[in-house]
Amino acid sequence: MSENLYPPFGILLVDDEPAWILSLSVSLERCAGITNIITCTDSREVIKTIERQEIGLVILDLVMPHLGGEEVLALIREQHPEITTIVISGMNQLETAVRCMKMGAFDYYVKTDDEDRLINGVMRAISMIELKRENREMSNRILDGSLKHPKAFAGIVTTNRAMHAIFAYIEAVAQSPQPLLISGESGVGKEQIAQAAHVLSGCRGPLVAVNVAGLDDSVFADTLFGHVRGAFTGAEQARRGMVEEAADGTLFLDEIGDLSIPSQVKLLRLLQEGEYFPLGSDRPKRIKARVIVATHQDLAAKQSAGTFRRDLYYRLCTHHIQVPPLRERQEDIPLLLDHFLKEAAGALGKKKPTPPKELVQLLATYKFPGNVRELRAMVYDAVSIHRDRILSMESFLKAIDRQDGQRIELLSPPQRHNLFGGIERLPTFSEAADLLVTEAMSRANGNQSIAARLLGITQSALCKRLKRVK
Repeated sequence: MSENLYPPFGILLVDDEPAWILSLSVSLERCAGITNIITCTDSREVIKTIERQEIGLVILDLVMPHLGGEEVLALIREQHPEITTIVISGMNQLETAVRCMKMGAFDYYVKTDDEDRLINGVMRAISMIELKRENREMSNRILDGSLKHPKAFAGIVTTNRAMHAIFAYIEAVAQSPQPLLISGESGVGKEQIAQAAHVLSGCRGPLVAVNVAGLDDSVFADTLFGHVRGAFTGAEQARRGMVEEAADGTLFLDEIGDLSIPSQVKLLRLLQEGEYFPLGSDRPKRIKARVIVATHQDLAAKQSAGTFRRDLYYRLCTHHIQVPPLRERQEDIPLLLDHFLKEAAGALGKKKPTPPKELVQLLATYKFPGNVRELRAMVYDAVSIHRDRILSMESFLKAIDRQDGQRIELLSPPQRHNLFGGIERLPTFSEAADLLVTEAMSRANGNQSIAARLLGITQSALCKRLKRVK
């Protein structure tokens, strides 16, 4: 955001009373953190101001000399229909309010109204404008099909179309003040996605990451909000919380699905009100950071089960991406393998080894429950014990066998699906074996040693079976 102003577009206050403009400006900044404010005391200058600066919202007084509010509203509607207008009047006149709304005003308020009501109306208008801009930006990105800032994603190795669609979405919403929820299995790279969103946000402050898994309510509150001196026994010094550490930057909360209900209430207040209380303090502080959260859990299922607050769930889902697991982006395996081989060789002070041709085919048959993180660990282990020019497949085979063995042991009898259940005619042993051999060879891309491993038989036994199939 330009100069870290909020919102990213200007809010133009138009009134011939400078004292009222000053009062409203102070209230908007103090109560809602709105700092991108432009003022105008001469209604004849409104259109020139709009053409000179990026204005998204006009708060317009109705009764002014020279040009009245309704005349200015008509000019804005005619020349700049994309701008949202809120009308303010010193009189409560229903007919005038209806007429202004018909002319395109977003809302109508009386100057004697409760200040909170007007500020809430301004915040609603800002949210609507942001949503429209984000939708328009996303539509343009989808039609364009290209990224404006590909360097932000340089650390994420992929050619997968779903991943590139995620990149385009992140570019579109990166500067939104609304939360971003990143879902996906463990090891898919959610923190890298959060890092890219932070870079694209333009925020000058840091990315502060907090893993909230296992934090009870009191520790969660102290970690996020900090405390004042004497807040509890042992609190001899005041301590800044992570929310304050992330000022003008991004607060990244990982494993958000593990939060207790009391902690969820505190997070909801932070997101809704934009303020928090350090432990032991009765003076609120305003959040000045973008919030990104991540989880490997299904929050929709958790809120249906009553273990995750529905209001918080919908608040977090304003912007939501689901990162696909590695098994759904197999085209990335060769790229990731090469990337991690270079990385591991550099980290371990070795020359990058050459992988055997069969290795990619072997990895393509594996489901990678640990996703990209698991592949990285496999490569580092293999490179650490590497001696010859050609990389050995032995450590990969052991890791896959170990993981597959654990998975089979974890399956209870009711979970073992009988593939032949419900089939009217059971295949003969010979027919079933032929089908298994054909499928294994297909998954192994014709590599007999890998196909034999998939079937749990020797390569010579597979050769005999292949001759019978042919």
